[in-house]
Amino acid sequence: MRKLKRELQLIDVFSIAAGAMISSGLFILPGLAYAKSGSMVIVAYLLAGFLVIPSVFSKAELATAMPKSGGAYFFIERSMGAGLGTLSGISAWFSLAFKSAFALLGIGAFATILFPEISMLQIKLIAIFFCLLFMVTNLIGTKHSSRLQTWLVGSLIVILFFYIFNGMSAIKLENFSSKIDFDAKIIFMTAGLIFISYGGLTKIASVAEEVENPSRNLPLGMFLAFVIVTIIYVFTVFVTVGVLGDKLASSQTNFSLTPISDSAEVFLGSWGKVTLAIAALLAFISTANAGILAASRNPMAMSRDRLLPRFFNSVNDRFKTPHNSIIFTSIFIIIVLFLPLEILVKTASTIMILLFIFVNLSLIIMRESGLQNYRPKFRSPLYPWVQIFAIIAYGFIIVQMGKIPLIIAGTFLFSSMIWYLLYGKIRANKDSALLHLIRKIKDKELVSNTLETELKEIIWERDNIKKDRFDEIIEKCTILDIKEKINLDEFFKIVAAKMENSLEMKAEVIYERLIEREKESTTVLTNNLAIPHIILDGEKEFDILLVRCKKGVYFSENATKIQMVFVIAGTRDERHYHLRSLAAIAQIVQDTTFEKKWMNAKSTNALRDVVLLGKRRR
Repeated sequence: MRKLKRELQLIDVFSIAAGAMISSGLFILPGLAYAKSGSMVIVAYLLAGFLVIPSVFSKAELATAMPKSGGAYFFIERSMGAGLGTLSGISAWFSLAFKSAFALLGIGAFATILFPEISMLQIKLIAIFFCLLFMVTNLIGTKHSSRLQTWLVGSLIVILFFYIFNGMSAIKLENFSSKIDFDAKIIFMTAGLIFISYGGLTKIASVAEEVENPSRNLPLGMFLAFVIVTIIYVFTVFVTVGVLGDKLASSQTNFSLTPISDSAEVFLGSWGKVTLAIAALLAFISTANAGILAASRNPMAMSRDRLLPRFFNSVNDRFKTPHNSIIFTSIFIIIVLFLPLEILVKTASTIMILLFIFVNLSLIIMRESGLQNYRPKFRSPLYPWVQIFAIIAYGFIIVQMGKIPLIIAGTFLFSSMIWYLLYGKIRANKDSALLHLIRKIKDKELVSNTLETELKEIIWERDNIKKDRFDEIIEKCTILDIKEKINLDEFFKIVAAKMENSLEMKAEVIYERLIEREKESTTVLTNNLAIPHIILDGEKEFDILLVRCKKGVYFSENATKIQMVFVIAGTRDERHYHLRSLAAIAQIVQDTTFEKKWMNAKSTNALRDVVLLGKRRR
């Protein structure tokens, strides 16, 4: 399987996340949202931002544990299985494609400010042109796409802060009292409508596999984007409502599709309207570009797991981009361009909220599954309460979205499940964290070690760990897991019998040398750790044997319960490497979490992973 380039830096992560947020949610939706809730639209934007925080925490943790292409799909599939994984992957792709189509239509809509005479067909053609342009940009390379994103987002943020600063003096306080009817149900419904505005924030997880130092850059970039864009959202909507009031919307069906530009015209004149129209175009361009970039990674990730045809996993030899997935996604977006606006937005928001429910459930399952190789670099604060709160709140919002989006979303999800049953089920062969959780509860061997192995490989790739000789020895070495308490004599006999073949030496000789070495001076280093070691005859021989004895090995009266044992055997010419191995072991066991992981490991393979993934310098 070909790997994607890790070339996205912190500024790229921030730009993709911010660019996916600042678009239609700010430049089109305030008018529609005002028509629903009046000046309480400001509260709705704050509420939507507050409600997205748990999902930001959850995705940041999951993305640092599993920085792979696919984002929500990858997390949900690995936590809840291939069935829900298929549903979430297609849904995430569907939602992102709709959001990108919405942004592309926005480009055409705002073009009418600059060119009032253009027709609806011309608006569609403009949207199609930009879709094809972004498709080519993404095909050429992620780095080129992200650099374009950085310039677009930077320019956009400067213009919006200029708008906020100048608009404060034009606010009329009486506009905030207009249509101010506090109705919690309406506010939640409005928050659900504009939730898609914030949903783009977490889509950077879809390209996590292409981020440099994902442990740092992913969560930091997401949090920076969330804070800065939320400030922009709230203050921009505050200024717009304060300047326009009821001019934003005269009825539920008659509202401004260019609210920010209309507001700018009031206090900046015609040049202000044009400037903010240009800002809107930049926003739509950045969102559409980021949407194609993120959405195209979902089919690729599903294809890797054999839930979609191999066609989608094809990576271009020259540019290292998933070209088939990008082209297919772009074609689908062009088709979506011809759907009605409000239904498009509500359906995309409904599916996005449903995915957020699954993401928060995924975090809970991964945490409770007992998977020792689940090792995120960022951990969600206030776990599990923020996740439980989010699941309940999202469920309430979905109910408030109305029947039509629920029916469309339900039909789409049902179709996704049918695809899984007919295609993916017979091909999927991975276990999930949910099965590990069931095994933990019922104590049954229901799962294989495929997920633990995959998580281990992800950690190697994430932390850019290069295997050295010590790793190669540990990967092949013998591991003993002794259940009963045992004395030193019996223990060394068992060790000698296990090392006889690998060392090509009689068990009796190995046993005698272990006893002799222990008589010279004890090899017990702590109240729970011993490292017996012997010198072999010959040249270029070195081996390690790992032992866990849960009830303890009785080494002496001062060391009655040794549970962690590293047995080292090597020839004299390997003396230098002997010392290096001792240093590696010392670094690993000094980790405050090592002993707990060692004692809780569920198998010999799990014990091996505890050592392989231990913290040490290489």
